[in-house]
Amino acid sequence: MATINSGNKTTRLHSHHHTTCTRAHQIAALALVAATFFFTRLFDHSLAPCSPPYRNSFSDANHYTAPVRFLGFGNRLNLKIYVYDQDEIDGLQLLMSGRDGKISADACVKGQWGTQVKIHRLLLQSTYRTRKKEEADLFFVPSYVKCVRMMGGLNDKEINQTYVKVLSQMPYFRLSGGRNHIFVFPSGAGAHLFKSWATYINRSIILTPEGDRTDKRDISAFNTWKDIIIPGNIDDGMTINKPRLVDPLPLSRRKYLANYLGRAQGKFGRLRLIELAKEYPDKLESPVLKFSGPEKLGKTDYFLHLRNAKFCLAPRGESSWTLRFYESFFVECVPVILSDQVELPFQDVVDYAQISIKWPSTRIGKELLDYLGSISDTEIEEMITRGRRVRCLWVYALESESCSAFSGIIGELEKKVRQFHQSAETFWLHNGSLVNRDLVEFSKWKPPMPLP
Repeated sequence: MATINSGNKTTRLHSHHHTTCTRAHQIAALALVAATFFFTRLFDHSLAPCSPPYRNSFSDANHYTAPVRFLGFGNRLNLKIYVYDQDEIDGLQLLMSGRDGKISADACVKGQWGTQVKIHRLLLQSTYRTRKKEEADLFFVPSYVKCVRMMGGLNDKEINQTYVKVLSQMPYFRLSGGRNHIFVFPSGAGAHLFKSWATYINRSIILTPEGDRTDKRDISAFNTWKDIIIPGNIDDGMTINKPRLVDPLPLSRRKYLANYLGRAQGKFGRLRLIELAKEYPDKLESPVLKFSGPEKLGKTDYFLHLRNAKFCLAPRGESSWTLRFYESFFVECVPVILSDQVELPFQDVVDYAQISIKWPSTRIGKELLDYLGSISDTEIEEMITRGRRVRCLWVYALESESCSAFSGIIGELEKKVRQFHQSAETFWLHNGSLVNRDLVEFSKWKPPMPLP
């Protein structure tokens, strides 16, 4: 008998006498091994992920794993999100309809920044919504500030002042330091639309398509550990409405190897593509786009151009993200990302290497066209087929849809839920009560409250 001393305790290790191994023991051991093998196989099959419930299937001929791993986003039945009402907080209405109150949500839902309205509307209808602040896991702050700014409803100074005013009236924002509050910034500017974001909402959850603005800012407003990249807003005519604006063409009927549909904006990558199209007009289409006048390119014409190539090139513009990447999936051309700092959504479930190509923006030239030309139609078709299974994640559809941008966002938000929230201005006592620096209990906090 051996002993191990640990502090004041002595653990005794007893030795056991070994019994003789009989024929009966051997038979029993073999039976146990066989039973273990059988039940393990049965258990593995019962837990194998089911095929995703989508109409479009894809062949595994090249031994690819699924491009999107839908094992579920976890148990979300208990996730509760409180949505602030525009009349509940003084100033919130300004961020949604401007100083004159004339900018409508219907006007703001259009265009690539429409996610600010769509996410708000989907949450209002959602089963995850709660009307009780005290039971909420997360808080959603609605704002159409990108649209309001673009339509002249508020200027930058007014936006900044209004945000600060709004936040000072939210006790639960003060309680957590903003950690459980959600904001949508739907454009390349990201949270920089709120000039003082770094002071007031640097701990909050930001939903944005933009992961990098270090080209024009000292710091990026996107933080990969707390924020969520969301898909851009594709025109409903290509995603939800039936019939669609245009349908994809068979590869054999597409005129070009690749295309780039966009303005130059003085950006090197875009300028290089436009010049490359002039050098190789039979391979690369890059028409001059006009957005006003009699030759203005309409939505349908845009997608008719986009579908006429096997590859759709998506270079960086004013920011790293580009709506063209998402649009490519609905005309069924393979997107080629030419934006080195781009961040893509739902990377925990989507394998982008199976549905797209990312090429160094520093190597845009004939080498790129030669590479794309070396890819067989069979390989292109396989990438397109896999892309069909993933593109539902770019669609802002109702919660009832099993695959949508909204379901992806909810899955990401679920990961942000904490059991406990604290900030530099939150304190707690032995009885569990939460107090501020003056030892005033949370239930008695009165707005406006000082912000960091």
